[in-house]
Amino acid sequence: MAEVVATVVVGPLLKIVREKASGYLLDKYKVSKGMEEQHEVLMRKLPAILDIIADAEQQAASCRAGAAAWLEDIKKVAYKANELFDEFKYEALRRKAKKEGHYNDLGFSMVKLFPSNNCFVFRKRMGRKLHRIVQEIEALMAEKNTFGFQNQQQQPVSNQWREMDGGIFDLEKITSRSREKDKKNIIDILVAQANNADLTVVPIVEMGGLGKTTLAQLVYNDPEIEKHFDVLLWVCASHNFDVDSLAKSIVDAAPKKMDDAAAPKKKKTPLDILRNVVSGQRYLLVLDNVWTREVCKWEKLKACLEHGGMGSVVLTTTRDQQVAEIMGSVEAYELEALEDKYIKKIIETRAFGCFREEDRPAVLVNMVGEIVKRCVGSPLAATALGSVLRTKTSEEEWKAVSIRSSICTEETGILPILKLSYNNLPSHMKQCFSFCAIFPKDYEIDVDKLIQLWIAHGFIIEEKQVRLETIGKHIFKELASMSFFQDVKQVQASTIKETVDSGLCYSRTTCKIHDLMHDVALSVMQKECALATEEPSQSDWLPNTARHLFLSCEEPEEKLNSSLANSSPAIQTLLCDGYMVRSLQHLSKYCSLQALQLCSYRRSFPLKPKHLHHLRYLDLSRSHIKALPDDFNIVYNLQTLNLSGCQLLRELPKHMKYMTALRHLYTHGCTRLKSMPVDLGELTSLQTLTCFVADSGSNCSSVGELGNLNLGGQLELRHLANVTKENAEAANLVNKKELRE
Repeated sequence: MAEVVATVVVGPLLKIVREKASGYLLDKYKVSKGMEEQHEVLMRKLPAILDIIADAEQQAASCRAGAAAWLEDIKKVAYKANELFDEFKYEALRRKAKKEGHYNDLGFSMVKLFPSNNCFVFRKRMGRKLHRIVQEIEALMAEKNTFGFQNQQQQPVSNQWREMDGGIFDLEKITSRSREKDKKNIIDILVAQANNADLTVVPIVEMGGLGKTTLAQLVYNDPEIEKHFDVLLWVCASHNFDVDSLAKSIVDAAPKKMDDAAAPKKKKTPLDILRNVVSGQRYLLVLDNVWTREVCKWEKLKACLEHGGMGSVVLTTTRDQQVAEIMGSVEAYELEALEDKYIKKIIETRAFGCFREEDRPAVLVNMVGEIVKRCVGSPLAATALGSVLRTKTSEEEWKAVSIRSSICTEETGILPILKLSYNNLPSHMKQCFSFCAIFPKDYEIDVDKLIQLWIAHGFIIEEKQVRLETIGKHIFKELASMSFFQDVKQVQASTIKETVDSGLCYSRTTCKIHDLMHDVALSVMQKECALATEEPSQSDWLPNTARHLFLSCEEPEEKLNSSLANSSPAIQTLLCDGYMVRSLQHLSKYCSLQALQLCSYRRSFPLKPKHLHHLRYLDLSRSHIKALPDDFNIVYNLQTLNLSGCQLLRELPKHMKYMTALRHLYTHGCTRLKSMPVDLGELTSLQTLTCFVADSGSNCSSVGELGNLNLGGQLELRHLANVTKENAEAANLVNKKELRE
């Protein structure tokens, strides 16, 4: 049987376009005047495409190459239409701000910052774009008849969210019990090395999805291990086995680091520091998910690790038998498939949820045994299939799942089952999860930031009287309950430096994605995601099809500047993990940005606000920026602005009151910030404000402005000497029910 294909998601994108095209702002400010006919044609065509899009996606998932190609073409034109109507919306917001006096506040010389302020030029340019889009859509609609796509009723998105926390907890208990024997065996091997002067390397090896990492975590957290070893270290090696980067990660994971003040002042390499950190201490180092077969790299790292105390051990996990042979100094521990009784329990926990045993349909209970065989002993596959079955209520539906999941082979492993689980998701959830292909494997994702990125890209479907963030949290919980996300945990500020940088002892929720689930996301988004690492061979890392970029390298601006000289992708997401030292070039090529994260040593903002009409999410945390540009407040669509830890920042942009879409403003750790901009209380969409600096001047906001805002989360108040009793009462903090601290 052919392998399952993870479905390309188009439906939610078309719904976003339809919503923008019918927005009331467009009519109120007459931004589409002169284009009414083309606009009406498009508004008729969009529902017609949405009627058949579900069938097109199903046919593409059934390996119909023509349907998949048609979907890709629809997606391309939908992206163009989405950006076009975003420009219409921005123009409407510009005209609204002008009417409310923004031009007067900016000063006449600032009007040139609006390249579209000539209505005639705007109409002509947009009319041409809209005409081309309508032509492309009409051609694709004519072509759809050759595929025989059928109209399908769009399933409404349920707002009855099912809490699965208990189910997740049950699964953890089942997994822990099922690996008790394996855990004891490995602990015995590790402890037995107590008098071994040589470094011991113990590989755990088996196919993906059997729970190697989970087993390693059970061993790592066992009290006997904590008592036996002086130091416990955990590092994800993943695909990029760069020796220096890995050495630095191990040093960062060490709870006690060498006192550099007592060391010679010469510059040290990461390997030198690692050698000092492990020297003389009996340690356990877990290298999770090792892939590299390059012997020289491993030997170089091992030479440093051998300076540890007697009885030190490296525990590795890998899918690759050859990697286990290269690294292991003892025989690899081959993890066996989970016993059927545990797989059965996992499936029942997922499929029947909180139903009492006597309430479970007997005919479905009898089919569980058949489903167990499809899981090849993998707890991840069992969780995925059980989650699919949870939405099925009849014997026919269960049989269909059983048939479609009987395609696992030694070569494909459980990946087809995971793709089947993905295809069973509602389309908006597919879109939210597949976006996560942007992150590198083993990356620790901040859940609040992830939800804000989903909102920035329009992935969250609005519901009356429910905040988008609340819906996003429910979507995340549901995906986590089905193992699309794992290792969900609360993380406190772990170091004094981190606490000082943030200004708050705050906590955040993080998660990771299993390697195989990440492969599923990549299979959908491969053409649209680009990852830049330190590897020198990455000369062609940025194709023109890329829309979502993640740079995990030093001086990311060098990669961007050289790559954008020869390509022009429509970049919607740009996340940079490394510090920027120099300036960005080709600034107009960033005009499609919807989400941007960068950390810069430069004192000024690296992009031009006039190019950022589409920007919704901006994270400049820990940058050395002194101030944002005077015209920054023309970024009318911005929803999230993270300036936390910008210790040189002295002021926020004036006239922020015009940035009416702003929902989250992070200002904690901005130790030199002197005041808040005037009329902050007019930002009625604002839900997060992490630090308010009070001042008594006339050109800034008083604490009383907080009374107009429905703030949540955590709030730090500074310079309270400037607060009057009247303003304190007006702030009305006691009645802000969403405020936690």
